[in-house]
Order: sequence, then structure tokens, then C-alpha cells
Amino acid sequence: MLYLYALVPSSEVEVEPVPTMKGFDGEHDIYALDIQGITAIVCGLPDEEYSEAVLQDKIENDMEWLQDKAFHHHETVLMMSQRYTIIPLKFCTIYKHEDSLKEKVGKHLSSLKDAFTDLEGKEEWNVKIYCDDKRLKETISHPSITEKWEEIKQLPKGRQFFEKKKMEQLENKVIENEKNRMCEEFHERLKSYATEGTVKKNWGKDVTGRAEQMAWNSVYFLPKEGVDRFVDEIKQSESKWKEAGWTFEATGPWPPYHFSSFS
Repeated sequence: MLYLYALVPSSEVEVEPVPTMKGFDGEHDIYALDIQGITAIVCGLPDEEYSEAVLQDKIENDMEWLQDKAFHHHETVLMMSQRYTIIPLKFCTIYKHEDSLKEKVGKHLSSLKDAFTDLEGKEEWNVKIYCDDKRLKETISHPSITEKWEEIKQLPKGRQFFEKKKMEQLENKVIENEKNRMCEEFHERLKSYATEGTVKKNWGKDVTGRAEQMAWNSVYFLPKEGVDRFVDEIKQSESKWKEAGWTFEATGPWPPYHFSSFS
């Protein structure tokens, strides 16, 4: 069996050969397999230990194994992306043998070479935005809210309790609308630096481990010469919005997982 990490232009591998390192099982070496000008970065795997059924069971029931192998895959692909123009493959992309991989790559030779042309000289960056809702609420002055609070103060005590509950719901809605408006405007500004930009699903606090809610999660594909200006834009915005409870987190460069595909 064959584990596939990434596809890269063979011309780049000729200049800088694939480094010697152990592969997915920790025993077989990673090596370069040339397929008509496209190099597949692969390693061999023993059939009996990495059958589809065994892998499915490991992924579903062995968290320690999954974390170890996922880390190996990520680190290997990241290292290759720092050396070559790559099309990264998803975790656990496995072919039965070299011939089946050669056949698959051969069918898509033209589109793969076009993809390398699009990927060359660009980097993938991720931007996550967090917001402290309590601090943001303190900075927002919404006419309808201010007016309503004044009305509530004039009500009998018994009615104030229920009206305050309604007001909390109204304030939460105003906060969410304001967060979405600001993030969408910021996303459009960041897209002006990128050839592509896309929005991902926000992560919950159980994943991020942070006290603040994630308000935005997006990825951008940037020409390398525009990365510094992209990062400066984020730093300036963070400085400007920090007092209102906003935190920005930009990370990269990453392998182009969101802007390339081969399946």
C-alpha cells in the first residue's frame, strides 16, 4: 500500500530533493515518485497493518494513535509546503499500489499542472476573530436600546423584571448583528489583498479553550508579496478595536488545503 502526502512539480524536486525521513508507520522511508513531471511524495505501508478496516477502526477508537498520526501528517505536509509548490492531500489518503496512483495522476495531468501554476508564489493564511460580548456591549450606543431602558425605568417594579428580560434579548440581537457587520466588512477588506478568501464555521469554546466567543473564521490565499500588508492591516485593526473587546489571530503560511484539491 502507498500513503500519499502531497503532489509537487518534479522540476522543484530535481533542484531540492525530498529529505530522508521515516513515513507514516515510522519504519518505511518517505520517497519521491515521479509521474510524468509530477512528483508524488509517498511512503510504503504493509498491507495487513493498514487495510481500510484497520484504519477505520483506529480512527474511530484509538485517539492516541489518531493524534500521533495526524500530527505526523500535518508536520510532513507543512515541511513539504515550505520547500515546494504543493497540492496537499487529506489525512489518510492511501492507494493500493504505485500503479493505481500513477493511473489517477495520469488522468488529471493537465489540470494538475494548471493548478501548480495557480498555486506558485502564494500562501494560505487563516484569520480568527474573537469578541468579548460584554465589553462590546459597553461600547455600543443603540438609540432603540437607550430609549427602551428609559421607558422601563418608568414602569412599576413588577413589570420591570419581564421588560428587562426582553431587553436582554434585544441587546443580544443587536450585539450579534454588530459583530456580523464588522466581521463581514473586515473580511471584504482582507479579500482585497488575496486572490481568494472564504469563510469557515466558527469553533466553540470547547475547541478554542478561550473565554471569548469566536466571531469569525476565514482563510485567504495571498500572493507572497502582499502578505506583509495583509498582516499590517490585521495588526492595525486589532489595535483600533482592542478596547471594544476584539481580538485577532492570524496564522500562516499553511499548505493550501482550502485552495487546491486532488481526491
